[in-house]
Amino acid sequence: MSKYTTGELAKLCGVTVRTVQYYDTRGILVPTELSEGGRRLYSEDDLKRMKIICFLRELGLPIDSISQLLSEDDPGSVISLLLEQQEQALQEEISEREEKLHKLEDLRAGLKNVKEFSVESIGDIAYTMTNKKKLKKVRMTLLLTGLPISVLQWVSIVLWVIKGFWWLFVIWAVIAIPYGILISRYYFKRVAYICPQCHTVFRPTFKEAFFANHTPAARKLTCPSCGHHGFCVEVAREEADIHE
Repeated sequence: MSKYTTGELAKLCGVTVRTVQYYDTRGILVPTELSEGGRRLYSEDDLKRMKIICFLRELGLPIDSISQLLSEDDPGSVISLLLEQQEQALQEEISEREEKLHKLEDLRAGLKNVKEFSVESIGDIAYTMTNKKKLKKVRMTLLLTGLPISVLQWVSIVLWVIKGFWWLFVIWAVIAIPYGILISRYYFKRVAYICPQCHTVFRPTFKEAFFANHTPAARKLTCPSCGHHGFCVEVAREEADIHE
């Protein structure tokens, strides 16, 4: 079985020799044996114990608490629980950092589309990023509710062409027209637009928004504040504003 000196143990655990000696004086890491010259010698079990102590110290546990913990009849169950908690904390930290990374990537992508860099342009991008999930939820509602209507449309067209069943297309039209009006009102009530010139967040009239030329992320509108007419970036409205 391997034997380690104080220096070797300290190196394997990434601590100083003085730290190992201190743990010996506190009685939480007593060497298995002493050499003929009085040098401390540590076993493989001592090495494992030292690694556990170092881990608990990284968690912020004081020496007295570690001493009490290791003197328990079943310290392994407590340490296992601490390991699970530490793993969960690290997973949450990784998720938070990944979310920050995605925000940075979105910010960089947004800046590429900005002709003139300014504090206001950063604010617009940040506002858009914050509302991204809300806007995605609104658009998903449109997609899920509109899918059956689209399926019915294509089925009715195919049956009309192949079988001559024109009445199914009429049924689709009777359903689709009111649905289109209602879902459009639902959508435009939950979105707003940012003017690229004065950076005002505004809501156009239903008629203007409905007939305006648009892309997946913007719509060509007239800003009520500065009068600019051009593509304005689409964002989700705040929940409190929707119910006004």
